[in-house]
Amino acid sequence: MATSATNTAAARAARVRLMILDVDGVLTDGQLVYGGHGEVLKTFNARDGHGIKLLREAGVDVAILTARNSGIVAVRARELGIEHVLQGASDKLAGFEQLLAATGISADNCGYIGDDWLDLPVLARAGFAATVSDAADEVKAIAHWIAPQPGGRGAVRALAEFIVRAQGKFDELLAKHRAGVARA
Repeated sequence: MATSATNTAAARAARVRLMILDVDGVLTDGQLVYGGHGEVLKTFNARDGHGIKLLREAGVDVAILTARNSGIVAVRARELGIEHVLQGASDKLAGFEQLLAATGISADNCGYIGDDWLDLPVLARAGFAATVSDAADEVKAIAHWIAPQPGGRGAVRALAEFIVRAQGKFDELLAKHRAGVARA
């Protein structure tokens, strides 16, 4: 039987038309690996990438909002067809408002997944606030939904499935993939 908190999270997820993702600690495990020439390397999870594609197939737009600047993030966003990418946003709430203005979507119809204190103002403003299992306790305390996985390890895929289930689109998407209709 679903709990009241789960029902509330599902109701909020059902309204999501734009899902905004943090990068370090959400799409990655938060580690920053520096190469010999000073470049920063990041590892992304393919299952998270497929989750992003599922959201887009379900009609949910996806954006990235991160405080760091990284060419790697831009490349990954292009691979996944993410048009709205805001990097270098140390004031994430201002970046969030900028993404809402660019997409014309209200905060109530927007979800955000973050993992640390810098994300708190956006999580408090978004209609659906999500986080990863290894997030800061203060973030977990205000999240509507917590992924069972840590960042960079399939948490975004779990989030995508939660949203498409809440929106009643999971079975339709699964049937398309079983039939080979969905395009990767």
